[in-house]
Amino acid sequence: MVYQPPVGARDLLPLDVAQKRWIENRLQQVFHRWGYHRIITSTLERLDTLMAGGAIQRSTVLQLQENEEELGLRPELTASIARTVVTRMAGATHPLRLYYNANVFRRAQESSHNRQQEFYQAGVELLGSSGLLADAEILLLVVDCLQSLGLNQWSLMLGEAGLTRSLLSPFPETLQPKIRHAIANLDRVTLETLPLSPELRDRALLLLDLRGHPTDVLQKVAQLELSDSQRLSLDNLKSLIDLLQSASTPSLPHPSTPLPLILDLSLIQTLDYYTGIVFEVVSEHPAGLQVLGQGGRYDQLLGLYDPQGQTYPGIGFALQIEHLQQVLVPTGQLPQQTPAIGWLVVPENAQAYPHALSYAQHLRAAADLVRVELDLGDRTPAEIYDYARHRRIGSIVWISAQGEAKVETINPV
Repeated sequence: MVYQPPVGARDLLPLDVAQKRWIENRLQQVFHRWGYHRIITSTLERLDTLMAGGAIQRSTVLQLQENEEELGLRPELTASIARTVVTRMAGATHPLRLYYNANVFRRAQESSHNRQQEFYQAGVELLGSSGLLADAEILLLVVDCLQSLGLNQWSLMLGEAGLTRSLLSPFPETLQPKIRHAIANLDRVTLETLPLSPELRDRALLLLDLRGHPTDVLQKVAQLELSDSQRLSLDNLKSLIDLLQSASTPSLPHPSTPLPLILDLSLIQTLDYYTGIVFEVVSEHPAGLQVLGQGGRYDQLLGLYDPQGQTYPGIGFALQIEHLQQVLVPTGQLPQQTPAIGWLVVPENAQAYPHALSYAQHLRAAADLVRVELDLGDRTPAEIYDYARHRRIGSIVWISAQGEAKVETINPV
């Protein structure tokens, strides 16, 4: 019998791990520079926690049954962090700046061509602050992350969940879910075949096409008959875009470089808890557009976990590590090999064992992150040389029975 991982799971080999860590370390440095602190939440959550706020579809959760309690593996981190902040960090000074680097799990759908069920994400949550500056911080932070990875060919797709949902209000309530789903999936055919009046069909198709240069899209929306609250949302969105375009950030090659920003009011995230701006980062890929990350504002979610219903504003994003790895591989920036071993300590006989162990420990303590292997015996000198070259070991230290050390530099294969 050949044992394999379960469907949807995969093993990360040392080179995969080296590349994944390269990405994660750079993202972590950015998070630290912006004042964010790491949080680690439970991989297991109660199912009602995950389902709160319509955030997750039950069918996507990998579920477990523990006695009478229904549990699930987290399919994303925002709900878990919201629960933790409300229950474990009540009374903390706001705003809270938190980041994470974790695996998430989603049950593969039958229609999906990709059966993967475990994913890796890195992201942030900014809790307890709303308004223009908080939104701008999150968007500029995601830009800084992409720049720190050396990515150039990407676009930031920006939408406004509350505004887009309100623009759907003239449609019959029974059809709104279908219209929303069609817009989210850019399904023009469905919109053209729904039982709508010509005026409403034209409006649905207009909503589908509200995507492009921010100035052009804002002008199109301004021509619609808008309520006071919709105009306020539109004005706030324009102010945010103006602030982003004028902001000078150290991560950009030149302060005058405009952000690759596309305003997309057809952008409707599948998670229902978003109340304000929503966004995606997309990149060109040989297989088509690749979504590198997504996020948005959720100002009601935390109140679902508070016993008194008190809520706090929140905004955040998640970057998909696997997708980042895919677009970075062709750039040549990721490690092409696992880290080399610096030293191989070889005891020449049994009497040299204590001296070899001591010498290896001395080397490990002498410098940070030095890699030292101990030869475990039963190999000829020729086999040791061959092993050292193929493992890219820099030096061999031969230890005699008297504790004398002979250092030999090894030329790579």
